[in-house]
Amino acid sequence: MVTLKIDGKEITVPEGSTILEAARANGIHIPTLCYHPRLAPIGSCRICLVEVEGLEGPVAACTTYVQEGMVVRTQSEELLRLRQEALKLILINHPLDCPQCDMAGECQLQNLVFELGLDKQDYSLREAKERGPKDFTNPLIRYWPSRCVLCLRCVRADHEIVGAGAIELEGNGYEARIAVKDEELCILCGECVRVCPVGALTERTSPVRARPWQREEITTTCPPCSLGCQLRLKVFEGKVIGVGGPEEGLGKGSLCQRGFFGFDFLNHPERIRKPLLRKDGSLVEVEWSEALAVIAANVNRILLDDGPQAVGGILSARLTNEEAYLIGRFMREVVGTSNLDSSARFNLEHYRGALQGAVGRPYLPLSLEEVRS
Repeated sequence: MVTLKIDGKEITVPEGSTILEAARANGIHIPTLCYHPRLAPIGSCRICLVEVEGLEGPVAACTTYVQEGMVVRTQSEELLRLRQEALKLILINHPLDCPQCDMAGECQLQNLVFELGLDKQDYSLREAKERGPKDFTNPLIRYWPSRCVLCLRCVRADHEIVGAGAIELEGNGYEARIAVKDEELCILCGECVRVCPVGALTERTSPVRARPWQREEITTTCPPCSLGCQLRLKVFEGKVIGVGGPEEGLGKGSLCQRGFFGFDFLNHPERIRKPLLRKDGSLVEVEWSEALAVIAANVNRILLDDGPQAVGGILSARLTNEEAYLIGRFMREVVGTSNLDSSARFNLEHYRGALQGAVGRPYLPLSLEEVRS
């Protein structure tokens, strides 16, 4: 453990922590833009500059490791001036089109302008310049080159979290841009959209847009599979218009393609929202109480007429382990049968084949924590 002082507050943090991590762990705010907790820090935005006693100039808090007895200041007139200057340089290449940007109201760059009190721009905006290939855009993701601030979050997420290597930084200086390395490597997971702080990458699956203060956010479990990832649904006027992944969820904010982009069925007019019961040859909506009563009556009738071995259960591959366990207990202890099967053994066969080829066995011999590390 290492003991140091930040803004006069003595704190103790694990050895190997950065100044930024130490500050955040102790409730001390340091502004950032290019930093993301799941990505390797690069210190490129210079917004997180802090002063350290004994050093000649300010250092980036996200890339500077703590040392025993270190004394750090996160706020001063000089630091504010340097942060404002760094922000002005970033804004030279960023159009102020906030009213029409999808990220307005939750844009980190916009928030920094307010936080640092930047009320004027001393430098003129450069002419908008293409910073990426036109074929970057696809049916799910839209790229706005002129909004890109080259924080490299998208590139780092693509390489460090997803491991796809589909996008990269190309060129130097003002000619630098985000480029597609290989379209076929992109798995369309939306991770680059999720980590972008400024609206340079947006999802294009929903035609409806709403500001953060207009919509409601609801946390739920992703339905397409049994992994149990958490979703944060963005709801406006009773319809889901977008999806995010809460950082505290199973995937730490990351979602697959179906989880991030596959929410349109929730608003489909033909979506089944209530149990359907066949009456007079037609399926009609009923309440759950009526549907469950019919199921119970039919199961009891079969048990009386033919015994428990005449009853069987089919489990969906989308159920969680806990739900599958409960159904198994119900069938064995209440109904009295072990006649259970699941479509999972067919649906997941391609995963088993991939694991067999990768690790030599049809299952992953690691826990989720071991996979993360």
